[in-house]
Amino acid sequence: MPAPANGQTQAPSGTPDDSRTTAPAPEQHLPTHVLVKRLLRDHIRPYLWRLSVAVLFMAIVAAATAGNAWLMEPALDKVFIQQDLQYLYLVPVAVILLAVVKGFASYLQNTIMAEVGQRIIAETQVRMHAHLMRADLAWLHQIHTGKLISSFLYDAMLLRDAVSRALTGMVKDFLSLIFLAAVMFYQEWELSLVVCLVFPMVGLASGKLGRKTRKGAAKSQEETGRLSALLNENFDGARMVQAYGMEEAETARARQVVEDRLHHMTKVIRARSAASPATEALGGIAVGAAIFYGGLQAAEGDMTLGAFASFITALLLAYQPLKSLANLNTALQEGLSAAQRLFAVLDVEPVIRDAANAVPFAPRGGAIRLADVAFRYPDGTRALRGVTLEVPAGRRVALVGPSGAGKSTVLNLIPRFYDASTGQVLIDGQDVRGVTLASLRAGIALVSQEMTLFDTTVRANIAYGRPGASEAEIRAAAEAAAADDFITGLSDGYDTVVGENGVKLSGGQRQRIAIARAMLRDAPILLLDEATSALDTESERKVQHALKRLMQGRTTVTIAHRLSTVLDADIIYVMDQGRVVEQGDHAALLARGGLYARLYRTQFLEEAPDREMAADDPAAGPAPDGAAPNSASLDGASLDGALPAARPGLAG
Repeated sequence: MPAPANGQTQAPSGTPDDSRTTAPAPEQHLPTHVLVKRLLRDHIRPYLWRLSVAVLFMAIVAAATAGNAWLMEPALDKVFIQQDLQYLYLVPVAVILLAVVKGFASYLQNTIMAEVGQRIIAETQVRMHAHLMRADLAWLHQIHTGKLISSFLYDAMLLRDAVSRALTGMVKDFLSLIFLAAVMFYQEWELSLVVCLVFPMVGLASGKLGRKTRKGAAKSQEETGRLSALLNENFDGARMVQAYGMEEAETARARQVVEDRLHHMTKVIRARSAASPATEALGGIAVGAAIFYGGLQAAEGDMTLGAFASFITALLLAYQPLKSLANLNTALQEGLSAAQRLFAVLDVEPVIRDAANAVPFAPRGGAIRLADVAFRYPDGTRALRGVTLEVPAGRRVALVGPSGAGKSTVLNLIPRFYDASTGQVLIDGQDVRGVTLASLRAGIALVSQEMTLFDTTVRANIAYGRPGASEAEIRAAAEAAAADDFITGLSDGYDTVVGENGVKLSGGQRQRIAIARAMLRDAPILLLDEATSALDTESERKVQHALKRLMQGRTTVTIAHRLSTVLDADIIYVMDQGRVVEQGDHAALLARGGLYARLYRTQFLEEAPDREMAADDPAAGPAPDGAAPNSASLDGASLDGALPAARPGLAG
């Protein structure tokens, strides 16, 4: 993307300074008909043909149910009263056939709907996962992992119930009502009109209870997310909880969240439970009226016993689907509440995405340039202020400075984890916003202090990013990262499962596997995000040796935490308050006497008493081979390797 002719850079479309934002969108309370329409479009339409077959079987079940009610008339009038032998054989056979047909149709209908419901859950979860894997990091960092997991599991389950149980159950019960009502009108249409007046009253009561259910379900699902987040924090931080004796405090916090969740769930239970008594009462009124009116008709000879029995049977059978409809409405409202939360996540479009005219990235050495780059996070925090720096192809550049200086932001702009608010980030002259994300990130390898490993084998962790790598390539990368020796010593060698985030390995071992992963990727650009900050001196020495191999022939940008990663850098950029304040190599920056020299001098003088004490202590042996006598963090650089010969340059 070329710069404007006036020499000024433009803010790209879709950056954090735009009107669009990566912050979580507020949950919109969409009307029920809108949510139902979207459910039908996004989740039900792909299975429409299977659902149509299920509806056909539902109609068969409903017709069989109505057929049983209709058979009551010939069973009483023809068999018991008139004692017609022909009907004595026909009616039982008809009852048996209806039972067989109804049972077979029920089985097929239930099987189809259960499979569709489970498939909807699976597709929704896969869709959410794919969406979140492409989401902006700034947005992901604002949502607790526990809440996302709650949506994956609990909300998806409620959505399944809304589709497979509520919506389709309503179809089945509604069809049953239609067929049974047909029998009732066939037997006595006047009485049927009176009875049917009850149906709208049931609908009104069900609607009111459904609204209460949906409101309570939304609150209880929020509390479920809070509970999931709290559990995630406590389980991950169990060591710290025990170290500080906070077991009781965390249990009390969990108890409060559980009680809040229980409070809202109780409201849902009460509203759901009220549906049955309301339907019971209204149904009782209908049955009582039918018996009274039917008795009068029978006494006057206008209705046979069989016709009355058939009518009452149809009415009593209709009572069950009517009650089910009231109960299913509450389940539907819970599902719609869950759907609203899921849609709120799925509707957040990533800002960091391919431009309409994006082209594949064509690396030509990996030279990086930031041109007058400014960056502001979505919450308004300004991280960079007109940063300009260059990383020549194949050279090694370090970023140092105090915490909050903007070092990590610079690193995150290169692979487009974020986009610059103004200015340009160019690699080999190509604006990173003008190339496809996949091709850009394929040319970059990242090794960070987080040492992310997955709960799978050592082999799979090394091959992450190159799944098709051969065994020889994986072993060669491990050997280059000084990891092969300890890997072969593991219980199952390269087939050893490392545990959650590599918990079965030491910090140094995890980091060397991460380096082997980057070596196997063989990308022209290497980003090191304080890759040795969490290691002890001996582990750091081994990892540094592996890193030097990894950096050979690659353009490397490293956030320096220890001075051992700074001393031999080709260029050191010193950052402070979002700006580059100094640049040069180690010797030149010391000689300049600026911020770098002041930080260096302060840290060096703080170490001096410790070094003198170590020198006077005869019990203190020599430092390990290749390790510095002392190590002190510079929060961006360290004093590992500080030598007295450098003292004259500190006077600056």
